[in-house]
Amino acid sequence: MKPAVIFDMDGVLVASGPAHAASWKLVARKHGLSVSDDDFRRTFGRPSRDIIRILWSAQPSDDEIRGIDDEKEATYRELVRGMVPLTIGAREVLHGLRSAGHALALATSGPRENVDLVLDETGLRPQFAAIVTGFDVRHGKPAPDCFTLAAERLGRQPAECVVIEDAPVGVEAGRAAEMTVIGFAGEHPAERLRQAGAHAVVERLGELTPELISTLARAAVE
Repeated sequence: MKPAVIFDMDGVLVASGPAHAASWKLVARKHGLSVSDDDFRRTFGRPSRDIIRILWSAQPSDDEIRGIDDEKEATYRELVRGMVPLTIGAREVLHGLRSAGHALALATSGPRENVDLVLDETGLRPQFAAIVTGFDVRHGKPAPDCFTLAAERLGRQPAECVVIEDAPVGVEAGRAAEMTVIGFAGEHPAERLRQAGAHAVVERLGELTPELISTLARAAVE
């Protein structure tokens, strides 16, 4: 059986970093705060509610966090609606891996509404046998919950799964799930992803061939 491949969404399949950064800055400004590019980079990949707890100096209540979270994600969706920025090669890689017999899953920290917008506008939903959003799990990345749930929904063991991640916290989550992890260098440099524990790093999605996936999966268990 060929290894299953679990993709992160933001920063991997979707070049959403600029839109997410812009939406954080817009919402923070409404609340009298400032979010820098460094603030964004060091938190990108975590669930939004965790990011709010990190970036908001006066700790908001749970109800306030939910409100800020909803506002931020709605702002992001308005920025990308009608022009979802798929990463170059995303469509071809998903089609190639699925055609080669790899089961695919999507595991993201984002909410269901973001996932639905991306999958419906791009037509990519049929490529995935399982989908996990940030609201499907109790603990967000770097906890392994989203990846272990994706494996369960695929009917696979962790050792049979390969994770594709662009953020150090996502790499850490994949390793904590005891899966093979391939880093995708985008928002974060390759060396940072290796330091986080990635078994390999690619610079382009087109490098994610069935041969590479299978080779790395075998090497990780030997």
